[in-house]
Amino acid sequence: MPEDARDPTRPRSLVAPDAAGLNLYSVDGALGPLLDLWLEPSLRAHLEPHLDALGALAGGQLDALARVADRNPPALVQRDRFGTDISSVEHHPAWRAIEEIGLGRFGLAAMSHRPGVLGWPAPLPAVAKYAFQYLFAQAEFGLLCTIAMTDAMARVLARFDPALAAAWLPALTSQDAESWATGAMFITEKAAGSDVGATTTVAAQNPDGTWSLSGEKWFCSNAGCDAALVLARARGVPGTAGLGLFLLPRTLPDGRRNRWRIVRLKEKLGTRGLATGEVLLEGATAWAVGDVTRGFAQMLEMVDVSRLSNGVRAAGMMRRALTEASVATAGRMAFGRRLADHALARRQLLKLRLPAEQALSFSLFAADAMGRADSGDAEAATMLQLATALLTFRACRDSRTVTGDAMEMRGGNGYVEDFVEARLVRDSHLGSLWEGTSSLLAEDAIARAVGRGGALGPFVAALTALLADVPLAVAGPVAEALARAAALAEEAAGEPSGVLHRQAASALYHAATAALFAWEGTRLAASHGDARRLTLARLVLEHRLAARDPLARGDLGAEAAITEAWVEDQKLTLAEALALA
Repeated sequence: MPEDARDPTRPRSLVAPDAAGLNLYSVDGALGPLLDLWLEPSLRAHLEPHLDALGALAGGQLDALARVADRNPPALVQRDRFGTDISSVEHHPAWRAIEEIGLGRFGLAAMSHRPGVLGWPAPLPAVAKYAFQYLFAQAEFGLLCTIAMTDAMARVLARFDPALAAAWLPALTSQDAESWATGAMFITEKAAGSDVGATTTVAAQNPDGTWSLSGEKWFCSNAGCDAALVLARARGVPGTAGLGLFLLPRTLPDGRRNRWRIVRLKEKLGTRGLATGEVLLEGATAWAVGDVTRGFAQMLEMVDVSRLSNGVRAAGMMRRALTEASVATAGRMAFGRRLADHALARRQLLKLRLPAEQALSFSLFAADAMGRADSGDAEAATMLQLATALLTFRACRDSRTVTGDAMEMRGGNGYVEDFVEARLVRDSHLGSLWEGTSSLLAEDAIARAVGRGGALGPFVAALTALLADVPLAVAGPVAEALARAAALAEEAAGEPSGVLHRQAASALYHAATAALFAWEGTRLAASHGDARRLTLARLVLEHRLAARDPLARGDLGAEAAITEAWVEDQKLTLAEALALA
């Protein structure tokens, strides 16, 4: 926190302080200890200085650059001075500097695909990658869209098309601005948003084995990309079965610009530094990725990676919002006391914290599942689809509430663009749209992953295994809630109308985070002397998974003690936490 927020003897500004200039890694008491649980010790130690460096940038230079880029959106240049069609996107220098940090210095799009990033002799695991994205998102959301799509494109090519992977992975995983390539995915059309099967873009095979794509894509983020993965109708088969997946480069091997152009850039509510456009494909040359009859299934691999990144971004924005609210209320006097000393403000800080901690814990759990799936764990691969859909569905919705409520904690100043809260609120709304609406995500989680994918068993089994060493007083109620949530998910998957999908998806997410909190709190009590996360399990059970009488007082004493521990950053022993849990 700023000095005037920590030292009661120093004069305070009349305006509440903000978190600008803070190291957002070192002030986050959760991320480091949780990484101790998920990462191998030597890797964890190696990454510490890099996490600290990104934390300093996120609260300093990166944050400042993001503010400038937000106020200076990209511009579309249709022609050069000679009248040649170039359909080029021009970015402000601040955006280019952000790219140098994310794609260059930290190699966020490269780190899970090749050795050497951040000096580690092997590709970094998914948990590490998403920890860095979580920190980066606290300053800048938009570039992470580009990073996630570039990362996901590399993954899809490596899994489904070795020849294209050999040609493109060196550029997609480069950290040099002179040689790197960024990726995108062009899926959405005017009449084919959530209903991807309504895609009308057509692919026709050329005599040389390439394909020509014709049609219009309506939302194309990172519109100035070097290459995009595109869904197009390759066969006269209706729905998603007729879609193929294609790699569409901006420039052809002979140096000519490909036959696709950006019609216009979208003027968006948030992520203003990211170029999102409408793209017209005019017989553009493309290469089929893998099996042209399985285009949609292959694209889902990219979507699952992008969804996990999207949920992590939501978690990061919630953490930044919580940090801002904590700094503001600790550094502002009202009615003779710090705002943070008022009972309602303290309770509000706890209400911000719970969904923020849920999203962080679930993000690391899902990232670990992705890492195990990539290593050949079939059960992890099965549950990954469910985990990514649940995270994106719930964390992105929670982010909208948390960022808005954090704005309120700062008061009227939070509504002013001088402070970060307004941008967090604007950016947070993208999460519930980026990989499909909330209803689509809930349907994917329950109907697709649980109903058709068989993901529920491995998902519940993985969480139940974590409860083995948790004290029975907590493990029992959590296991019961998890079993009830699983039963609801099974019922919802069999209910043809889909009316229960959202309820069941929320229940599974909340029960899972309660299990994660119980495991984390027990483990951290032994390793760090702090069992506070056990109290978060209680809050989830009580406030998310149990019926409550709105006219009853509840256990105000226990809640006040939990609030005190979190707001004042006071560790709890296992015995103390169990007494409150």
